[in-house]
Amino acid sequence: MSDLLSNPLNHSRTPASWRRFLLLLLATAGLLSYRPARAQVLDDSTKVRFGPKTTRVIREADVMREQYEGRMVDTTLTNLPDMRFWAHDTTFQQDLGNVGTASRPLLWQPNVQLGARLGRNVFDRYVRDAANIPYYDTRSPYTFFRFFQSSEGEQVFELSYTRSIKKNANVGVAYERYASNKILAAQGIEGLVNHVNFLVFGRYQSTDDRYYALINFSTARHTAPEQGGIRPLTRAETTIPDSVPSQLFDYRRERIWLSGSQVFNREARDQLHLAHTYKLLGRGLTAFHVFDWRRQYNEYSDDKLVYERDTLRYYPVARLSPVETRDRAEWRQVENTFGVLGRSNAVEYRLYARRRDASLVTRTALATDGPASLVEAFPDRRFGEWFLGGTAAFRYKIFAVETAGEFKLIDQYWVRAAARFGPLTGEAFSSSYAPTITEQEFNGNHYAWQNDFLNTKVNQFTLRYAQTVAGQQLTASAAVVNINSLVYYSQTGRPAQLSEGRNLLIGTLRHRAHFGSVYTDNVLTLTGGGEGPGIRIPPVAAYSKVYFQGALFKKALFGQVGADVYFQSRWRAYDYSPSTQQFYLQDEFTIRGYPVVGAFLTADIKTVSIFLKGAYLNQGLGGNGYFTTPYYTGLPRRFQFGIRWQFFD
Repeated sequence: MSDLLSNPLNHSRTPASWRRFLLLLLATAGLLSYRPARAQVLDDSTKVRFGPKTTRVIREADVMREQYEGRMVDTTLTNLPDMRFWAHDTTFQQDLGNVGTASRPLLWQPNVQLGARLGRNVFDRYVRDAANIPYYDTRSPYTFFRFFQSSEGEQVFELSYTRSIKKNANVGVAYERYASNKILAAQGIEGLVNHVNFLVFGRYQSTDDRYYALINFSTARHTAPEQGGIRPLTRAETTIPDSVPSQLFDYRRERIWLSGSQVFNREARDQLHLAHTYKLLGRGLTAFHVFDWRRQYNEYSDDKLVYERDTLRYYPVARLSPVETRDRAEWRQVENTFGVLGRSNAVEYRLYARRRDASLVTRTALATDGPASLVEAFPDRRFGEWFLGGTAAFRYKIFAVETAGEFKLIDQYWVRAAARFGPLTGEAFSSSYAPTITEQEFNGNHYAWQNDFLNTKVNQFTLRYAQTVAGQQLTASAAVVNINSLVYYSQTGRPAQLSEGRNLLIGTLRHRAHFGSVYTDNVLTLTGGGEGPGIRIPPVAAYSKVYFQGALFKKALFGQVGADVYFQSRWRAYDYSPSTQQFYLQDEFTIRGYPVVGAFLTADIKTVSIFLKGAYLNQGLGGNGYFTTPYYTGLPRRFQFGIRWQFFD
């Protein structure tokens, strides 16, 4: 059994974490002291000139399409003050109201993950995707730094450094941290979530450009004290009925169900990822191999279960230990993908076979008369699976056809086909996928189940329109989704499967325009059918931004001044179960429709970008707060500031 299964994930008690941190510092020091033998970029006056145009970003998706030239480093200000872009997943999310808390996608997303999957995903938003790590081609050392902070304790910190070794290789390191403070029942300034990412990455290309390799190793550690949401006063304690959500916005004066000093969700993720290609016949035929090893460890612990009048508080039952909860799971998997790819001006293809070998070890605390001890929750599981997949595309002027798909031998698949003619695109998507391991079986102190669900089947048809005219960009789409045998977490907090089908109608509209120095960006998503059995989606989700943009002081300073608003309509949001790390359906709590208004100022001075923002300025107008999840409030009015600094030498 691993050390992580025998010791809680606490950085002060995990020597391996400190060893990795020291190794990262040593690697950084080595990179800083190394002077690569690479020619500098000089202008006619012999002055060294480095900047965004001499630093290119390359991702694995580019290499797998034989596009090695990369893209220029992003220096735009547009999304800097938007909290949605502080994390790695920028989709609209339902969370517990603070940075680093458990979250889930708010809107419908088709699933393309087949085979055995753990199914613990509430912290995915803050973890780097190893297949989407930025690699660099730099003519000088490149350092990226960002720091965002708010008056209520939200914090994001990132520092990365990369440099080229001669002209064919580039290596780098990165450190990232997400943190937040308690806003509910806080005694002074109390920390809530702490999440850290370490990353080491490298890129190599042979002198003849036939061989290309990308490699990265990352670790992520997430510690989240669980509060269980607001605990309303009972009718005996107040004259206000406890069913009135509008009375629950006293923030630090509210009561909570769980004590954050003893209840934790801890997660550890480690991943080693290698993608490399070799040109066999130029661009027409290239062999590739992707190796991916990953490990995910989850632990939920409550060191002291609380009883009131001999009744367990908050949890439905204590099955295995009446005094404490320790539910642990460790998932490991290795994937090897082999294939060929190629492209020309009109045709592009990729074919592959992938082998996945995985294991799952689960432990839980069992107590009878004495102290609790760890025992097997389920016998250790082993999985071995094969997948076949590929993509193909044909493009000619304003016409294009694209197909993609993957099959797990022999019972699961997803396929997508799209045809584009000018501004119109039609797409068909179909999938059949098994439930996650957690949906199939779970054995903890508060919940237990074993299920034999059928595959979920999805058919989706989408029509898109995209056009740019006179500086205005319009993108619109309409989708019809049919879902059969949907697996979801029911009102009991346990998995269930629908026997009937579900249908969704989804419309999305995005409009971007500028009129002189005034810019607007508006996004609207309408969902029909999202309030029935098995699924919850708000009928309306919208984001709008308007700002003035221009240069000052002889173009020495470039800035934006504007306002944004996010609106979400009334809906019965998912509730959250911390002991299983799952969002589940509930019918008792309706979150009202609410707007969240902010005003911001951003500025760009050479390689330094800063922003100042007043968030939730409309607090007190139509309500003193809003809920993101039942009994979890969003953050109150606050001041945010941030800096992003990029060094190109």
